[in-house]
Formats: sequence, structure tokens, C-alpha cells
Amino acid sequence: MCGIVGAVSTRNIVPILVQGLQRLEYRGYDSCGLAVQAAGNGLRRIRGIARVADLAQQCEQEGLQGTTGIAHTRWATHGAPAVANAHPHFSFGPNAGAERRARVTLVHNGIIENHEALHAELAAKGYRFDSQTDTEVIVHLIDSLYQGDLFRAVQAATARLRGSYSIAVLHRDEPGRLVAARQGSPLVLGLGYDGKERFVASDAMALAGVTDQFIYLEEGDVADVQLGKHWIADRSGRTVERATRTVHATAAAAELGPYRHYMQKEIFEQPRAVADTLDGVEALTPALFEPAGTNAPAGAKAEAVFKRIRQVLILACGTSYYAGCVAKYWLEGIAHIPCQVEIASEYRYRDSVPDPDTLVVTISQSGETADTLAALRHAQQLGMRHTLTVCNVATSVMVRECEFAFLTRAGIEIGVASTKAFTTQLVGLFMLTLTLARLRGHLSAEQEAAHLKALRHVPTALQSVLALEPQLINWAEQFAAKEDALFLGRGLHYPIAQEGALKLKEISYIHAEAYAAGELKHGPLALVTSEMPVVTVAPKDALLEKLKSNMQEVRARGGVLYALADADTQIESGDGLHVIRMPEHYGLLSPILHVVPLQLLAYHTAIARGTDVDKPRNLAKSVTVE
Repeated sequence: MCGIVGAVSTRNIVPILVQGLQRLEYRGYDSCGLAVQAAGNGLRRIRGIARVADLAQQCEQEGLQGTTGIAHTRWATHGAPAVANAHPHFSFGPNAGAERRARVTLVHNGIIENHEALHAELAAKGYRFDSQTDTEVIVHLIDSLYQGDLFRAVQAATARLRGSYSIAVLHRDEPGRLVAARQGSPLVLGLGYDGKERFVASDAMALAGVTDQFIYLEEGDVADVQLGKHWIADRSGRTVERATRTVHATAAAAELGPYRHYMQKEIFEQPRAVADTLDGVEALTPALFEPAGTNAPAGAKAEAVFKRIRQVLILACGTSYYAGCVAKYWLEGIAHIPCQVEIASEYRYRDSVPDPDTLVVTISQSGETADTLAALRHAQQLGMRHTLTVCNVATSVMVRECEFAFLTRAGIEIGVASTKAFTTQLVGLFMLTLTLARLRGHLSAEQEAAHLKALRHVPTALQSVLALEPQLINWAEQFAAKEDALFLGRGLHYPIAQEGALKLKEISYIHAEAYAAGELKHGPLALVTSEMPVVTVAPKDALLEKLKSNMQEVRARGGVLYALADADTQIESGDGLHVIRMPEHYGLLSPILHVVPLQLLAYHTAIARGTDVDKPRNLAKSVTVE
């Protein structure tokens, strides 16, 4: 969601800005633009509602050059996708005449909650608003507070903002200077290889190949960025030092290779992602969940907490929420510990009963998900101080704010519809379950060894599941003409049915719903016709016979079933029943395998319908606003 790139250099930085935006396209956007300080021409900008490639072409046609600049990809929140609403925004000052020479330009990620009050105040001072965005109030506010020092003006302006923001700002009268600030939305400062260049970005990936040295700005920070130097002030105005980290964000991760789309590439990367996540895991130990650099003996702090907790609270959104729902079955069934799973965007807006002996577990691919971060902070404010995140980004806010972390190694995920992040989250959650079970006396050494052996076999099993792709292409051709679908599952496969329905609706735009199969007769059965395909996740488990009865209910009403069945389930293809055999039954780890055919079904259905698989309409990759 929304991307920022900025640079201060001695060379023309337009190609760097454009390349940075291209690397942020995976986050989702509906408009883009950039602005530079052009020698002798003040501030110049180019904006559009097409792709970044079109922006690059326009920059070339107009000969746009500059040594200091900012750029942005926008995902609409306030105001429809339109050039007037695209970033960067300009302020021409109050009561600007016909010439209207820009004084300040700004890009912004986030949402300003008090924008209406600021809008009225600034309009009364003579500022003209050209957009429908909340962002425009920031650029006018900075201009109204400017007294010859852009850094001070940004400090004063951000003190008046309520909401979330990361911003990068330029002033016409201060060439070679960029001021950035963040609150609730991520922003990094990059240090150039030559020691002089400085960059800002919402994601280190944007600066791959330009630098591998990053400073992660913290909440309330304001950074003054100039050629060969920078300094940072915290929310109180004190100058502070922030650690520099080496992050190897390789551009190769953003290359498609032989694949048609990033989603397809990432589906087929799952065996490697799971293997990488398990790399080096020889035994279950609390040390797996402790951040690097802890002063305590390896795992000692986590072990003490894990033994003391009385329940687990999982907070997550979207696909990560469904991973948490699977984990609930594991935690209660294996570790015998009560578990509650909450939709993060709902959790903090209701009264709940906190327990200080709760382990609060957040799940997030990016570690920047605004709703999940807000829910985490709310839980901490309620006194639940023991927190753990399952996350794919070691440098993310969520990792920094949680007491413990399990880092998945899915690599960069570019497709908006999450795939390999989900399967590696499940791996991390299963390992957490086993660790808690062992520490609480519910897992013998023999059981631990058996589970670890099964985990290590998952990458090989995933390869076998991926070989089912041709059969799923046949299913997809039948699904492509439909507008509705039902997904059914029972037990720990019910969340997998939910995830399958989400994938189908995300990228093919087919309306899809998931139900616990036993709920069919309580309402959803009324929807079943020959025009509504019903997908059933059918592993060989204790609920199989119950599930078969639910399937018969569908067939008796003329419904058409598509079953993902284990080899020994005795579910056979026939009239109104299409069956794909899973390579093997995988017990408690079965959800990790059964989700992959559902990913492939959604992908190939979207291909058949001609939708934009990697950038589905109205959706963004990293949801950094509430």
C-alpha cells in the first residue's frame, strides 16, 4: 500500500526514483508521480494514473532531471484515482496568484484523522486545495509554518497531525535538502555506497542495488537528510542516534524468471521457502523464538515465559488470520493450552478480559500491518506484556515491538495474494505449538522426533502436490464461467477452506464463501445449484465420514462437488463429483499441503478470466493504514 522513494545526490536521481517505484509496484497502487528540484527551475513534478512504466516514459520525454527528489505510488483512501489526487502534492502558498510557483512538495503514506479541521483552518488562511486527499493539508500546513528552516517546519507540522504518516518533503528554497518523518507507517533512511548519497523509502526493497545500509526510523522520528550527512530527532525534539543495519534486499527477488506471474512463482517457491524456514532447526528449543542479541542464556527468557503462560491470544488479519485459526487446533489439541484467535481490526474496539499470563501472538507477512500493530499495542496497554510475532521481515516494526519472534524465511513476496508467506507461517506456528507442548509436559522425546521428521518431509511433499497443477487447470476452466462458489472443510481444514475462498475472490473476482461443512444444513444449502461449484477439502481424518454425509447433501440438491481427497478416503469421481487425489495423507500437517491446490485453482481461474493476478483491483500488498 502506497510507496515512497526519495534521494539526495550529486547525480540525476530520476532513474533511481523510477526504479524504486517499479520495485514497490507489488504493494499495489492506482496512481504514481515524482517531483525534483530542477536546477534553475524550482520544483517540477510529473504525475499519472497509469503504470510506473508510463511515468518513466513521460519523464524521459520531458527531460526531467534533478539531484534531489521524491516519488510515490498511491493506493487511494481519500479521493478517487485521479491525477489531481496523485502525489507528490504542491503548496503554492496562501492566496497564490496566476503564476502559482510551487514552494513545498510532499509525498505521504498513511491517513490523517484530523484533516477536516486542518483543511478549514488552512482554507481560512487563503490556501487553495486542488485535491480530495487528506495529504494536501500536510503540505499546506508545512508551508504555513515555514520560517526559513524546513526541518523545524516539519517538526511543528507533525506535532499537529493525528493519525498515521510517513512523509518526505522538499522546499523550493532549500536545494539538496529532504526532510522525512514517520508515525505509524514505516520509513527507512538509506546511506549511499559513496558515503554522500542519502535515500529514503517505505521499503528497503525500493533501494536494492543502490545501498544495503539502512536506518529504520522509529515512531515520531523526523530526519534531516542532506548530501553526505543526516540527523534524526525523536518526538521530543532531541537529536538521537539510530542503528545502521545491513540489509541485502536483492533485486533478483523481484524478477519473474520462467513464470508468468509473481503469484505463480511464489506458489512454486513454497518447497524452498519451507525448507529455508526449517534450515538449522535440529531440535525444538525456546531459543528459536528469542531475538538475536539477547543477553540471557539462549532460550532462557522464552522458556520461563512459555512455562508460565495460561493461554494464547492470536491477533492477525486476512490470510494470516486463517493461519492463526489453524494454529488454534494445534495449540489446543497438542499443547493443551487455551487459544483465542481475533481479527486484529476488531479486537481493540471491544471490551475484553485481559490476563497478564497470556502469550499474545501476532502474525504478519510484512510486520507493518497497521491493524495488527494497533491490536498488539492495545493488548500491551491492557497489561499483556508477553508478546511473540510470526513474521517474514526481520527489520519490521512488529519484530522490534514484540518480546519474542519467529522469523519465517519465505523471501520477498510480491503477489498481493499471499501464498508462501502463509505456508511458512503455518510451519512457524506448528513449531511454536510443539515447543509449548514439550515445555508443558505434553510431548515426549519420541513424539518430538516424529513431528520434526514430518516437518522436514514437507518440502518434498509440497513438490508432489505442485505436480497436480494440470488437473487444477482443468478445474479452473470450469470455474472461470461461474460467479459464485462454496468451500467446505471440517476441523483444522475449515480455515483452509476459508483461505481457499479468499484466494479465489481476491484474484478472480468470483464471489466465494467458506463454511464448516456441518453448517450446510443451517442455511447455506439453500444456495446450492448446479451453477455453484462446491469445493471440499477431504483429508482422511476423524471427521471424514461426517464430511462424506455433507457432500451427499450437496449432490442430492444437484450441486457439483470438487473434492481434494486423500488417496485412502474412498471418494471416487462420478456424476457431479470431481476428485483430485492428494499424494499422501499428512496428518496434523495436512493443512500446509491442502492449501496449495486451492492456491493453484484460484491462480488458474484468474488466468482464464483475464484478471490482473498480481495486482487485483482495490487491493494492496502491505496494508499500512487502518
